[in-house]
Amino acid sequence: DEMDTAQAVGSITLQGSAQIVAEFFDYSINNILYQRGLYNETYFSRETHYGLPMMITKDKELKDYLKKVTSSLEGWLAAGTLSHVVLVIEDVETKDVIERWQFNINCDNIQKTTSETAPPLKKIQEGIRNVIRQIVSSVTFLPLIETKCDFDLLFYTDKDAQRPASMRLTDEHLIIGGQDVALRDFETGYHKVGGNISYKCIE
Repeated sequence: DEMDTAQAVGSITLQGSAQIVAEFFDYSINNILYQRGLYNETYFSRETHYGLPMMITKDKELKDYLKKVTSSLEGWLAAGTLSHVVLVIEDVETKDVIERWQFNINCDNIQKTTSETAPPLKKIQEGIRNVIRQIVSSVTFLPLIETKCDFDLLFYTDKDAQRPASMRLTDEHLIIGGQDVALRDFETGYHKVGGNISYKCIE
């Protein structure tokens, strides 16, 4: 995988950081969709990234959509205009939000960090591995999804950030009175990514 190896040696630049974090979101979204059963298993195949086995979609439509998302994310990350990425899982019939995966991005150090002061790539990848392991193990504590569900991606950007024409403004899709689980975080020197999963308790 080019992106896995492009920065394999030494420390990274801002563009390299944007690429790595956008790639992390691509892998994370793929694995959340697989782990939470939103698509049939046949939509995915096993690939290895960062030394971890991951499930990545082979469905053309989903693949193309996520490619566009990753490209937008990379631009916003490089510009420092992205603050949150949220994956919402909702019941197709009732439109109830079942789960809300929120990733928070801190871009405060973009101007201060250089490739000399950024942590080595090996350390960044270790942090990413820890988060993805947590996503994969989430099925052990999240309630079983028993209704037909779909997903939506929400992006919180500065108001002057460039948005593709296909993206629309929307509400926050919050879960009121749900359970929260914190996700681990990782940082590249330029960007720090952490987050949490909110989910509806089964009554």
